[in-house]
Amino acid sequence: MGAIVAIVGRPNVGKSTFFNRLIQRREAIVDAVSGVTRDRHYGKSDWNGKEFSLIDTGGYVLGSDDVFEKEIDKQVELAIDEADAIIFMVDVESGVTGMDEDVAKLLRRVDKPVFLAINKVDNAQREADAVEFYALGLGEYYTLSSINGSGTGELLDALVEVLPEAQDTDDDLPRFAVVGRPNAGKSSFINALIGEERYIVTDIAGTTRDSIDTKYNRFGFEFNLVDTAGIRRKAKVKEDLEFYSVMRSVRAIEHCDVCILLLDATRGFDGQVQNIFWLAQRNHKGIVILVNKWDLVEKETNSVRDYEKRIREAMEPFVDVPILFISVLNKQRIFKAIETAVEVCKNRSKKIVTRKLNDIMLPIIENRPPPGYKGKYVKIKFCTQLPTPYPQFAFFCNLPQYVREPYKRFLENQLRKEFDFTGVPMTVFMRKK
Repeated sequence: MGAIVAIVGRPNVGKSTFFNRLIQRREAIVDAVSGVTRDRHYGKSDWNGKEFSLIDTGGYVLGSDDVFEKEIDKQVELAIDEADAIIFMVDVESGVTGMDEDVAKLLRRVDKPVFLAINKVDNAQREADAVEFYALGLGEYYTLSSINGSGTGELLDALVEVLPEAQDTDDDLPRFAVVGRPNAGKSSFINALIGEERYIVTDIAGTTRDSIDTKYNRFGFEFNLVDTAGIRRKAKVKEDLEFYSVMRSVRAIEHCDVCILLLDATRGFDGQVQNIFWLAQRNHKGIVILVNKWDLVEKETNSVRDYEKRIREAMEPFVDVPILFISVLNKQRIFKAIETAVEVCKNRSKKIVTRKLNDIMLPIIENRPPPGYKGKYVKIKFCTQLPTPYPQFAFFCNLPQYVREPYKRFLENQLRKEFDFTGVPMTVFMRKK
C-alpha cells in the first residue's frame, strides 16, 4: 500500500501547480484520478522508484476570506489525521502571513514529518528573502518554484526518505474493502457477515474511525475484510465528510483486491459513489455494487430493472459489474454478496492459456477485423495475457497506432464474453509485431 502525502497551505501559494507537476510525470502510466472532488485533487506520483499518493487539500476551500480560516484548520487536521507526511507550502512573495502562522502552530504539534516548502523562489534575491520563514518554527525549509520545477528534486529526495515502506501483508488472503459514502450501512454489513457486534453501529454518519482488517472465515470462504466505514465525525466537520470518505476510500481501495461498493438505495448512485467507483476502476480493482436499504424503496413493477439500468448508464463504458440488491437489516442476500465478491476475485486473477486465447480470439478478429484507416489495414496476428495482478492483454499487429478505442472496446467485450471477467477492469494493448 502506497504512502499518502498531503499538501497544505493557504489559497494561491501554488499548491495545485506543484501537485500537477508531480502527477503529470506519471500521466502516461497512471491516470490522475480527476473528479474525486470538483477537480484533480488525488493522484499518484513516484520519485526514485518510490510510489506515493498525493492529496491536494487546496481545492476544498469554498467561500470568502473569513471562511478560509476555518477551512484551512480543517484541511490541516484532515491531513494530520490521514497522511504519512505533510508538505506545507508558503509563498515567498507574500512572506509570512497570519494564516501561515496558524497552520504552522497546528503542524508544530504533529509527530509526522512536515516539509516546509517555500514556493515562487526563482532568483537569488528571493532565495535570501526565504530566510524569514525560519520564524515559523518548523526548522529547515526547501525553496522551489512549482512553475518551472526548480528545487522540487531536493524536496522529493527528502520526502521519499521518510515515507514508510509499502507494507506487504504476510498472508496471501485476498482483501475485500467495503467502501461507500457515510451511513450507507457499511458497519452493519460487516456485523451481519461476522455475526458479532464488532463495530459500533449508531445512526450518526461516520462513527467508525480507522480502516480495520478482519479475517473472515465462514462457509468455506477465507479473506481479509478491510472496513472503511470510517469517518470520524468531528463536531465541526460537516462539509468535509465528503473529502474524508474519499480519502479513507483511497487508502482502502489501493490496499485491496475487490471493492464492495455499498450504496444507499434511497440516495442512488450519486456523485460521490461514482467517484469511489471510478477510483476503484482506475486502480484496476475488482468491483461489486451492493444496493442496500432496498426494503425502504417504493416498488413499482420494474423497479429493480430500472434502477439497475440507471446505475449501468452512469458506469459506462465499464458496465460488466455485478449489482445486487440487499438489505443488511433483514440480512437479505448478504451471503450472496460475499459469494459474488469471491467470484470477482477469482476473475481478477484468472490466467488464460495463450493457445486457447488465440484459438478463440483470432477467428473473432478475422470475422470483424479493425476498420481500415487511411487506406491501411491492420492485421492482428497473435495475442497473449500479460503476467500482471489484473487482466491485461496484448494484441500484436502490424500497425498498432491505427487501432482506435472503439475496436479495443470490442476486443475487451469479446474477452469478457468468452472468458468471464465480470467485475474486473481490464486493459487491452496493441503492440507492434
